[in-house]
Amino acid sequence: MVSAEQRHAEIVRALKTTELVNVAALAQELGTSEVTIRRDLAELEQAGVLRRVRGGAVSTMLRGEESPFAMRELEHAEIKARIAAAAVDLVSDGESVVLDSGTTGLAAARVLARRRATVVPLAVNEITVLAPGRDVALLVPGGSVRPVEWSLVGPLAEHNLANLRFDTMLLTCCGLDPRRGVTAYDLQDAAVKRAAMSSAARTIAMVDSSKFARTAMAVVCPTADIDIVVTDEDAPDAAVAALASEGIEVFRV
Repeated sequence: MVSAEQRHAEIVRALKTTELVNVAALAQELGTSEVTIRRDLAELEQAGVLRRVRGGAVSTMLRGEESPFAMRELEHAEIKARIAAAAVDLVSDGESVVLDSGTTGLAAARVLARRRATVVPLAVNEITVLAPGRDVALLVPGGSVRPVEWSLVGPLAEHNLANLRFDTMLLTCCGLDPRRGVTAYDLQDAAVKRAAMSSAARTIAMVDSSKFARTAMAVVCPTADIDIVVTDEDAPDAAVAALASEGIEVFRV
């Protein structure tokens, strides 16, 4: 039986390849009822992923724009969780960690909440995940909240990060290319990432294989500024070899 999470992921994938998804066609493809599909579409509409129309739904994402957080959270969810767990496993108990925003960052927050560490999260949704952690010393850097994404950005966040020192930065990104570097869609997000990296003794990038095929507008840093990349088994061999040639340790999980 296909779970709700799997159905949602399949609907999102379908929306990336066609402008309109049809309720009847989705029900047949996923082996479920049209009533269930309509409920799925309603939930995804509430999350801002799509807009329902007669007989189906259309994506709310414009071409060339960053996908909505709710949509990205459904994409490669199991892989992101695996990458996040492996990256956090490289962090020793008692370390100070600055945790980047994004869907993989949120997955890492769920793991860090069970660890003994001082954590500075760069997103509001990560704060709510980390706060109940019994052994987590939680520090909030401040800043402005970026709508929908929940990331903390702006001069206040950058200034406060510059006045702290961390053992590890857990970095997320929109794109990673050995030639073009690490990139993000939002200029303010990129600036906060750079500030956090500058204050960290090492940077671990959490990058699912789909990010190697993308380059966003805002440059965060050259790949040489990264110490470790944690990715999945589908990461391109050429990209992994290029990173290794720069002295970057690459873990495929």
